Amino acid sequence: MPVQFPPALQPGQRVAIVSPARKISAAELAPAVATLESWGLEVVLGESIAGDHHQFAGPDDLRRADFQRQLDDPSIRAILCARGGYGTARIVDGLDFTAFAQQPKWVAGFSDITVLNSHLLALGHASIHGVMPVLFHQEGGELALETLRRALFGETFQPIAVPAHPLNRPGTATGALVGGNLSLLQTITGTPSQASFAGRILFLEDLDEYLYHIDRMLLHLHRSGQLAGLAGLVVGHFSQMRDNTIPFGVTAEGIIDRYAQMYDFPVGYGFPIGHEADNLTLVVGQEVTLTVNDAGARLTA
Repeated sequence: MPVQFPPALQPGQRVAIVSPARKISAAELAPAVATLESWGLEVVLGESIAGDHHQFAGPDDLRRADFQRQLDDPSIRAILCARGGYGTARIVDGLDFTAFAQQPKWVAGFSDITVLNSHLLALGHASIHGVMPVLFHQEGGELALETLRRALFGETFQPIAVPAHPLNRPGTATGALVGGNLSLLQTITGTPSQASFAGRILFLEDLDEYLYHIDRMLLHLHRSGQLAGLAGLVVGHFSQMRDNTIPFGVTAEGIIDRYAQMYDFPVGYGFPIGHEADNLTLVVGQEVTLTVNDAGARLTA
């Protein structure tokens, strides 16, 4: 299925900020709103930004209706997810992408928003895996924010190069990007939100997981056949990993290597993607080339 790309943003257009997962206040978003306005955009805050239902940005029905409203509004040219957390998978099945398919727009976020990134790709639409408004102004995140701006406004993808890593597997592969947060990719396996990995370059990241969870999730992707057809693998941040009293005995990267060794695609470690300030933007569905050699690994488009 060919992937459709939304038109690039233009100054003067309207964008919406919504929260399909964890709650957030308008005050927390004020700096991000100012930044978006400095890019020449008009910002609309969705009803979920004021939502408050336990840890969620309002009940499921409210968050779903808010997202649907932005999907259906032709004046909204991009939907920025305010933050992650947990909750997007609870609302995605109730969303209707009929109007969106007639006039696609950018949907941007990462972490829990992997559900939407994957769901849209399964429907044949590109989206953005990148820094979210609550994190726009992290120290050290200036380049991450700039790469988001570049993606939204249709500017040329800048190659991402990382140093050599002892676990890298050399080779060259070309394919469309798919992936995101490992925990969410496992969660949506076997659902309508699961996008095919076949012939594509998978990128992975995760946060605050036990090492045995990483193994269990990768085992699931392996046993369900999702890793078998990969063109290549890009490994991002695996941040704040946890361990049991009796250690698992292998790092997250070592666990990934165990499963990667079962296949023959190129693998590049250490990419600035995930839950760190240097979370560079990737366009899910964009065709890229992964090159891994003695000098390191590189993504180009």
